[in-house]
Amino acid sequence: MKWKKTLKVLLFATLALVLLYFSFRGIHWSDFINGLRSVDYFWIVMSILVGAFSFYVRAARWRIILLGLGKPVKRIDTFNGVGMAYLTNFALPRAGEVARCGVVAQRTGLGFDKVLGTVVMERTFDVLCLLIITVAVAFLRMDVFGHFMITRIWDPFIERLGGSALTAVVLVISIPLLLIVIGYIFRKQLGKLTITRKICEFFAGIWKGLVQSFKMPRKGYFFFLTVLMWFLYVCTSYCTILATSLRGQLTLIDALFLMVVGSFGWVVPVQGGIGAFHFIVSLALMAVYGLTQTGGMVFATISHESQAFTMLLTGLFAIIYMSVTNKTKRVKQ
Repeated sequence: MKWKKTLKVLLFATLALVLLYFSFRGIHWSDFINGLRSVDYFWIVMSILVGAFSFYVRAARWRIILLGLGKPVKRIDTFNGVGMAYLTNFALPRAGEVARCGVVAQRTGLGFDKVLGTVVMERTFDVLCLLIITVAVAFLRMDVFGHFMITRIWDPFIERLGGSALTAVVLVISIPLLLIVIGYIFRKQLGKLTITRKICEFFAGIWKGLVQSFKMPRKGYFFFLTVLMWFLYVCTSYCTILATSLRGQLTLIDALFLMVVGSFGWVVPVQGGIGAFHFIVSLALMAVYGLTQTGGMVFATISHESQAFTMLLTGLFAIIYMSVTNKTKRVKQ
């Protein structure tokens, strides 16, 4: 089992390095360094503070779900759990969720499996929120994203079909319908495949998390903290915009878009989003806003490193706090 874990770490690290290579390949280093020097670090500090507060809000929201298990849970314990999760993800992606469950289970006496169930519910609910926000962003900035979709995707697609818009429309409509029909006909065979079961479990988990969220106590407060948490994520993104030369070009809606794009970068299974975040965010800035690769990488770098610093800081706080309190308990005993 140890060699499998080691292999996973190496594979994830290799993927991160590959993505970093493609992200930084071709940038002008002198312009990149000058871009970092021109950053207003007051706003970077503000983004770190807002980011730390968003972690506290996430921890407070998680505590609401945990209280439904029937035992008292301290806010500091859920905050430390969240901090340990972020810190652990820098060593082994996806292991952070297990780490934070271990912290809370050990500090509260709750069963590990029950705590893990609350994390699954929280994460599936967040996936649903991210999907809703993504659709909302597309409609809010249809002028930018609509133009991008038409000029970069739709028009080239039509050109490949000989310039027939009617053929393109027919294909766009008929292909999904054909896939649905094929899926229905071969549903028994597809149901035996591991990937099919995982996809079904994923959507079933989202639905279960949504249903359970409406049944929990203090659900109004839970939804309020959810809105506040995502708003703080947007504010973190906007602080990064204010720190760069983009401050006069991009708005809060653009910060919302970059937050969504960055979220997908953190989802990629690499240590601390390294490489994946840089690649996705810089690509979005180049494709949608017309920035140069170097300009996109300046923004992606300061955005990722400020968030990574916040995560490492909260994780370090969790380690120190738990170490001190555990020693105090042993002395009293």
